[in-house]
Formats: sequence, C-alpha cells, structure tokens
Amino acid sequence: MNNCHCLIATLVACISLGACATRYSPESLGRGATVAEVERALGRPTGRLAGPPAERVEYARGPFGRHTYMLAFDADGKLLSWEQVLTESRFDQLRAGMSRDELLASVGHPSEVAKLPWQRLTLWSYRYETPFCRWFQVTLDPAGRVVETGYGPDPLCTGKPSASQ
Repeated sequence: MNNCHCLIATLVACISLGACATRYSPESLGRGATVAEVERALGRPTGRLAGPPAERVEYARGPFGRHTYMLAFDADGKLLSWEQVLTESRFDQLRAGMSRDELLASVGHPSEVAKLPWQRLTLWSYRYETPFCRWFQVTLDPAGRVVETGYGPDPLCTGKPSASQ
C-alpha cells in the first residue's frame, strides 16, 4: 500500500510539473503573438528594453544556458521577430566604449558577473553554443563602459573556478 501512495504522489508531481513547464525557445510562437501569449509560453522575461521598434524582451536561458532570445514587439504589443543573440558574430560586434545598456540590448544579461576589485572593474561572462568549450567575457569600468572583450576557456569544461567563484 505504501508503494502505491509513492507512485501516485510521483505521478501527480510529474503531471503538475508538466503543466507548469515553459518552452525553452520562441520557435513555435507566430508573428503577431501578444506579450501575454509569449509570457504564457515562455514564462517571465529576464529583461525588458526600450525599442526599436517599441519594446525588446529578453529571455536568458541561463545561468548555464547557452542561449538568450531577444523578442521584438510593436507599439501594439504584437510579436514582430525574435533572435538568439549569444553568437560569435554578435560578440564580435561589441566594442570598447559601449555603455552597459548597449551591451544589454545587444547580448542580454551575462551568465556570471564577477568583481575585479584591484582593477575596479566588473567582468561579465557569457556562455554560448560552441564546440570549443569557450565563453565570451566583457570587462566594464565603474561608469559601466566596455573596456575590453575577449574569448577564453569556460571553467565548466576546464574544472578551474571562474572569477566569481
């Protein structure tokens, strides 16, 4: 009898989790979906940014996720487009002098944030899909300006602690 109760409890938990699960990506969402429909499908966004066109919404799939989706909505709150922004081509467009807000608008929130107190800098690290076990890092000065960008080995693969650990 006790095993039966465990089985029923397990089944109820699985069904409940399935009902609450959100989709990982916006692939199945059609152009014109409303903000409410997107949030029902994907959950709460990890960030909201001013347009263009009207609003961009971030869905970071982290901290160990390798995808961040930016969805663009028009002034009526209808989905115009979406893209996965954690790519080398996107990272290669980032330049020293960019503001923190420009960085967030381009690639979203980082996987990890570390303070570098001796240099008075902040290090943002982004995991992304790559066969080479690398991550992309951005150094920000106290004013929130990009100082330096670059690629390095991801500590998840090397077993070495990251700057934030």
